[in-house]
Amino acid sequence: MHARGRIAVTGATGRVGRHVVDLLVERGHDVVGISRSLGVDVVTGKGLADALAGVETVIDTATGASPEQQAATEFFTASARNLQQLGEQAGVRRLVLVSIIGVDRFTAGYLAAKRAQEQALLGGPIPTRILRAAQFHEFVAELVGWGRQDGVSYVPPMRTQLVAAGTVAEALVELATVTDSVPAGAGKAPIREIAGPRAESLVEVARLLAARSGDPVRIEAGANQADPDGDLYENGALLPGPHAILAGPTFEEWLEREAPLVPSLGVRSS
Repeated sequence: MHARGRIAVTGATGRVGRHVVDLLVERGHDVVGISRSLGVDVVTGKGLADALAGVETVIDTATGASPEQQAATEFFTASARNLQQLGEQAGVRRLVLVSIIGVDRFTAGYLAAKRAQEQALLGGPIPTRILRAAQFHEFVAELVGWGRQDGVSYVPPMRTQLVAAGTVAEALVELATVTDSVPAGAGKAPIREIAGPRAESLVEVARLLAARSGDPVRIEAGANQADPDGDLYENGALLPGPHAILAGPTFEEWLEREAPLVPSLGVRSS
């Protein structure tokens, strides 16, 4: 069975959150969008208590502005603390978090920050479900931009099973609206995974994106030598386990079908 209570979505205007909001509205749910642009801040708590009034479920897709470990950890742990504390006061019955496949294998960087967020939410009083996703198709263009220097973009030599943000949103909505019970307490809630249909090289899909967009940038593999977890990216630590949900489209299918409609990607339709 599926619940029909009021659902709040943090990061409601973001890459995954906007898809989650659209899906919930289409399915007739009462949706509360939470984001700084909407006047609610999950880190400072500004406006959060009012936003959570009458909410039964929170889907947490919010992300901070910085990928740096300390700043990201501060963002995620403050957000988790506020959602648990103010959510409990408001009568929230469950939390659903989108996380990243492999976070429990990494010790540094953004992935370690996401792991700290998982632990903070699982340790709180409100039962929490976690969906770990592979890297999004939409993330590739961002990485190309971050690594760009003098006509060359240095992209991490990463093996991943890229998945569309919209596909992840569908799984989050399903996880948030099923009515089976989830026990509270750290380590007790099941963690699920979702990924695309096949493993891919991030360098190769970045080259495909550049070619498809007509961008003359040259894509090269560029590992961060200072990263203590550097080898994990190449050795499959970001790939899903045997029980993961695998769902299309592939990156190439998504690029042909979706990217020409999104000007921010810099990809032109043919």
